[in-house]
Amino acid sequence: MTNAQAPRTALVTGGSRGIGLAVARALVREGVRVALVARGADELAARAIELGHATVAVAADVSDAKDVDRAVGAVRDAFGGVPDLLINNAGIFNPKPLHVLTGEEFERMMKINLIAPFFVLRALLPAWKEQQRGHVITLGSVTDRSIFPDNGAYSASKFGLRAMHEVLRAETKGTGVRATLVSPSAVDTPIWDTVTLPANNRFPPRDQMLTADAVADAVVWAATRPANVNVDELRIAAS
Repeated sequence: MTNAQAPRTALVTGGSRGIGLAVARALVREGVRVALVARGADELAARAIELGHATVAVAADVSDAKDVDRAVGAVRDAFGGVPDLLINNAGIFNPKPLHVLTGEEFERMMKINLIAPFFVLRALLPAWKEQQRGHVITLGSVTDRSIFPDNGAYSASKFGLRAMHEVLRAETKGTGVRATLVSPSAVDTPIWDTVTLPANNRFPPRDQMLTADAVADAVVWAATRPANVNVDELRIAAS
């Protein structure tokens, strides 16, 4: 990491599996102390033991503002201060046509994919602005610019997430706080184990998707640029 600014501590949401876990592993390899945040306490604890390096596990529902404040408080206590880096990764995916999607399903996707990242960012941003450093890397999607059938809720949440990222960049420019959006195409993660695909499935086979490790490499690259360099956006796809 010559000529790079390595974070010392990081908070990763959705850190117990998939992209979040791959990012946590990659950060630990770089010597970063990581706090994993997700809902499943037992799975989180197992992943923290696996990662070692004094990894912290905090079970929380990131779609609940009070639970986020509690979790961030626990992470700050464990690290002795606000984490240097936030990986806003937690998300869900439920592809359905708009006329089939229920109101509850639409609302849940907004809560997890859009509102939850705001709650976690809001819990860290005041301290980052005061200390004039901090970095949030948001996991977006190619669907935050491209429209596909059956993505009415998912695309809406990711378009909103990209808009929030761009507003944050405008509000923090010159403050020392950095913000990066990483938007991958389809990634082979356990999320596909529970997704019911439409009959005219447009998704590539899982073995032709990006790997979680490839996305993690992009995240870590952005996180370790010099402090005076902000990577605004990375869009990555399988070749």
